[in-house]
Amino acid sequence: MKNFKRLFKLLIPYKTQIIYGSLFLVLVSAINLMIPLFVKELVDVVEVQKDLDLLNRMAWTIALLFFLQMLFSTAHNYLYDITEKRVITDLRKIIFNHLHTLSTSFFVKRRTGEIMSRMTNDVTTIEGVITDLPATLLQQSIRLIGGIVIIIVMNWKLTFMILVLAPIMVLFAKTFGRKLKSLSREIQDKLATSTTIIEENISGIQLVKSFVRQKQEGERFDNAVEDSFQSAKKRVRISAFFGPIIGFIAFITALILMWYGGREVIAGTLSPGEMIAFILYAIIIAGPMGSFARLYTRIQEGLGASERIFEILDTEPEVKDAPGAVALPEIVGKVEIKNLRFHYREDQPVLKGLNITVEPGEMVALIGPSGGGKTTLAHLLHRFYDPVSGEIFVDGHNIRDVQMTSYWRQIGLVPQETLLFGGTIEENIRFAKEDATLDEIKEAARSANADPFINECPEGYQTVVGEKGIRLSAGQRQRIAIARAILKNPHLLILDEATSSLDNESEKLIQEALERLMKGKTSFVIAHRLSTIHNADKILVLDRGRIVETGTHQELMDHKGLYQYLYNLKALQIDPELDPMEETSP
Repeated sequence: MKNFKRLFKLLIPYKTQIIYGSLFLVLVSAINLMIPLFVKELVDVVEVQKDLDLLNRMAWTIALLFFLQMLFSTAHNYLYDITEKRVITDLRKIIFNHLHTLSTSFFVKRRTGEIMSRMTNDVTTIEGVITDLPATLLQQSIRLIGGIVIIIVMNWKLTFMILVLAPIMVLFAKTFGRKLKSLSREIQDKLATSTTIIEENISGIQLVKSFVRQKQEGERFDNAVEDSFQSAKKRVRISAFFGPIIGFIAFITALILMWYGGREVIAGTLSPGEMIAFILYAIIIAGPMGSFARLYTRIQEGLGASERIFEILDTEPEVKDAPGAVALPEIVGKVEIKNLRFHYREDQPVLKGLNITVEPGEMVALIGPSGGGKTTLAHLLHRFYDPVSGEIFVDGHNIRDVQMTSYWRQIGLVPQETLLFGGTIEENIRFAKEDATLDEIKEAARSANADPFINECPEGYQTVVGEKGIRLSAGQRQRIAIARAILKNPHLLILDEATSSLDNESEKLIQEALERLMKGKTSFVIAHRLSTIHNADKILVLDRGRIVETGTHQELMDHKGLYQYLYNLKALQIDPELDPMEETSP
């Protein structure tokens, strides 16, 4: 129950609503216990006293109790339900915000659909428990204890028959609850798989259509949901069997009570009103027993869901601020990398002892064969990952010793795959600076050569770009990303193949925008199009995790090594099938 205790802590800010809701719930439960006593008097008035005036008064009294019960139930339901929705909303916010604290490696290892499933399906499973559990415990405990006390006073022999129910129901609940818990987690895991397939197919619908994989993807989804259905069917079998069994036991007990009570009435040792009241109390007591049994099974289902949620919430970021980390002052842009080593897996080193010094304002180009470590170096510079060993200094500050947010505020990133959010063009550029004016946004767009095409859009800067910017071309999306970076005005830039996969016209426009963006800033540029790095102050050629060549374009061409080989291949638009290092003899 440790996870439930953590969930119930979310109720603390709303304790006032819970207290008032509980007060109304107590009143409802008390009225439930009072009604059978009045019914007893009502029956005896009819059967024994035959007093019409007293009958009318008793009827009005019972009607008033029903009315008060309705009012108090309404107040209780509203306060508890609104608190439940509020707490679940808070929980979703907590999960979402926690996801933003996790390192990049977490999202690399997890599928998007699985994370989405935990935020939706699992939270929904918990929603029906988080306030239901305390409410049911309170209400049914009052009804159970109060009812037992009253019927013991009325007739202890009949009470004994009712209490025989308790161990039977507990046994059933314990047996079925364990199975439901394991099945609940199994179902949620399988739902996560199907959610992942949905997310992948919606995101990659063009790829699916292009490769004519609709049938295969349909079969993959069919298999996933069918697998989920088979597990759900097992749970349905248990649930379908459990409820009627509990009901059968309760009805048989009620029948025995009526038979025994009827004998007592005939014998004259029990009044008709007492027998009716006793049967009503038996129903009242049987209700909590059944509720506790059903609640136990729901708790088991909720436990399965809460385990999956807290698995995320208990995940610690691999990259985080060191204790005592200080804010990074405004930087000039000198970067020093010392003996940098990194691997994703211990048996596959990616970077092997890099040493680099970059002066403020220099443009450094990173090139090399695929898998050489260029993007990994960019990720380490941005501190998406921490190195296995070695250090990165910016203006003499070890980036592991400064607050990450103070460092990130001074870095600009233009990735290879531009991600735009589903809002307007203005909102996407403003993403870099929340308080930017429209004039600042337009100036950034002009510097990025984006203003002309934006003005041609039907709604200008208020044009909705669609999910991930799907309504814009690749070149347009890239220019908006550059405008976003220009508006941020960073001191250190990381450009990851920012002109790849573009036509010549778009590349020219973007290259002009990048030159404006990089002016006076320390820049690291990853590029497969070698024409974009002719003007680099320093070119680093990476291969198999090492820097194998360093120099300017002309120096490296004169050296006639790997750089010259790659440059000639790109100039001739040849894609080598062999490892370039096997073909680099001068």
